[in-house]
Formats: sequence, structure tokens, C-alpha cells
Amino acid sequence: MNAQNTTAKPVVYLDNSATTRPSDAVVAAMLQAMQQNWHNPSALYQPAMQAEKGMTAARETILKAAGASGHKLVFTAGGTEADNLAILGFIKTQRRPGRVLLFAAEHPAVLNCQQEMERMGHKVQHIPVTRTGTADLPALEAMLGEDVHLICIMQVNNEVGAIQPIEAIVKLRDRLCPKAAIHVDGVQGFLRVPMNFSRLGIQSYAFSGHKLHASKGVGGLIIRRDHRIAPIVFGGGQEGDLRSGTENVPGIVGLGEAVRTYPADGCAHMAALKRRLWEGLSQAVPTARINGPELDDPASAPHVLNVSLQPVRSQTMLFALEGDGVYVSAGSACAAHKQKVSGVLTAMGLSTAEADCALRFSLCPDNTEADIDYTVAAVRKHYDLLKAFVRR
Repeated sequence: MNAQNTTAKPVVYLDNSATTRPSDAVVAAMLQAMQQNWHNPSALYQPAMQAEKGMTAARETILKAAGASGHKLVFTAGGTEADNLAILGFIKTQRRPGRVLLFAAEHPAVLNCQQEMERMGHKVQHIPVTRTGTADLPALEAMLGEDVHLICIMQVNNEVGAIQPIEAIVKLRDRLCPKAAIHVDGVQGFLRVPMNFSRLGIQSYAFSGHKLHASKGVGGLIIRRDHRIAPIVFGGGQEGDLRSGTENVPGIVGLGEAVRTYPADGCAHMAALKRRLWEGLSQAVPTARINGPELDDPASAPHVLNVSLQPVRSQTMLFALEGDGVYVSAGSACAAHKQKVSGVLTAMGLSTAEADCALRFSLCPDNTEADIDYTVAAVRKHYDLLKAFVRR
């Protein structure tokens, strides 16, 4: 819980799936890079080589953390660019039209590639989602065939925290369409759920820095060494000719530091806080229901809890909590300003009323038990007041 002085109202930030506060270690590393290693890493003189050395160290740190040592890592401006490079860059290499399968509950960075792929002559189909937010494996199995070029599946759903059955999907791919590539959006999963790229058998994996206490404007795409993609940005040929443009050295160095310093016990800590939060909310609002996997389900990520607090609308509760210094969201920040009912929740089969009352609480390793208890008390106070004013 953060407070500027003893009389200030507490501030509890529980919207870490939207973005995270850059850590002190990241800020210090970025500041040093901006003040001392600000040179262009493509130049040949010594200071530039120091900048390149910082990038190389960050690259190695990240690949090791993802279990991807020996594979390629392309630095990007964030998760959206990484997803686009993985999907459109691969599809550009395909000589024949085929099918692309997108998980129906994907992030817009993936789903909104559909129109471009269709323009290129490919057929795009959506993998159905179950009530708990995971991919429907029997439905996917029925969709697979030799004409499938690409399967896109996120590691963790950004709205309900459902961990996707990637290993099972890889096995289906290997049996039914072994030439198909698998791309994983790991933006909500990297460092928060286990990941071993080399053993998993996927072809590409995207992640974003600002979800991990690094800065905005930096991310990456890990690519299997034998996987071929084409660039979608053209210029000076940086990043192995796959992402031209002078590299964001401070952002990359900060990203490497964020990965290096991410707490080893962060996941266990967040899982304990998530349980404490749900137990408190379910007592404060007996009709509350979890959207997504139950806490004891292995598909439940440690840091995201989506709850419907009927009959109080999510936006009403969100603004009430903000008045108490508690910041949560009503779903994906990428679509929050559009004020639409969540496409993820409707794909999961929730009614409009259920989806319209859903709040997402997303944690980080910096959150505390005091944050959780303060949040539960605030929800209890506002729910008891607001439910009386809901139209029947």
C-alpha cells in the first residue's frame, strides 16, 4: 500500500495486467543507459560497442529466463508488434493459401491480424473457448488438418487469468498437422507461469516489458532457430533483418533488468494474495462469482481474478473504488475506452448482465496483504450502498 504521508488516502493499484510500475532497479538501469550508453549500438567505436554489450546481456538474460537459450530474440516496441511480426511475418512466407486458427479469446493484437491475413488469401477460423476461459480442445481437434498453417494461442488470458493448455495443443498439432506453426502470446504469462520454450515445441513467443515492471515501448519475440519469418518493418536491417530501426537501448537494458530482478517467490506471493482477495470478496458479496478457472484449478494464473458483482455494474463499482484510491479494471485496458461488453466474457458464454458486472483485479509482487484487505473493505462498503440503487 503506497501513501505519500501519514494523512494521505492509501493508494492500491490492482490493474497490473494493464501496466506495471517500472521498478527502481529498472529505472536506475535505464537512467545509466541514457546518460552513459546512449550511443547507436550499430556504430563501430567503443562507446557504441558498450551500448551493444548492454543489449546482448539483456538478450541472454531473457532467453535464459524463457528456457530459450540458443534461439532467436527480436526486440520490438512491445507485445502488439511482437504478435504482428510473429503472425504476419510467418504468413508472408507461405506460398499457398491455407487456414489460420486464432483462439477466440485472444488479445486484439492477435485477433485484429485476421483482416490482413484474409486479404492475403488465407482463411481464418476461431478456436472456441470454454466457460472457464480455456481453449476447447475437442473443438480444436476437429478443426485441425494438413491445410492449417498457423495456430495462435495465448499463454494466459488477459481478462480472466486462464492458463491455456499449450502442451496439449502442441500434441494435437504434432499428430494432425505437424507442419503447422504455433505462436504463443506470452504477454500475461512470461515470468508469472512456467515457461520452457525449448521443450514446449512452439515456434514463436511474444512478451511485453511494461507488464513486467520494465518501461513501455519495449518487448520481444522469441523465435525457434529453425523457424522462418519475414520482416514487416523495413530499413537498416537491425535485429537480424527482422526489425529495422535503431534499437531502444535504454528500454532493452531496462527489460533485461526487469527479468533479472523479478522476484523468485513472486508467483507464490501473488497466488496467496489472490486467494485472500477472493475469500474476502466472497464474504463481502455472497453472490459474487468467479469468471474463469476456480482458484484450485491448475489453469488458474496466480495474478488475475475476474469477478462479477451483480447487480452492480462494473463501471459504477470501478469509479466508486477509485474514490477510495483503489484502481482496478473492467477488462482489457486496450478496449476499456470503447465501453463495450467484454468479447472474452461473451465468448465464454456469460450473459450481458454477468459480463456488465465483471471486475478484473490483477496483482504484482509488490502488492501486500494490507492492499487486499483495504480493497475488500472498500468493495463491501460500496456494494452494500450501490446494490440498493440498481434498477430491477
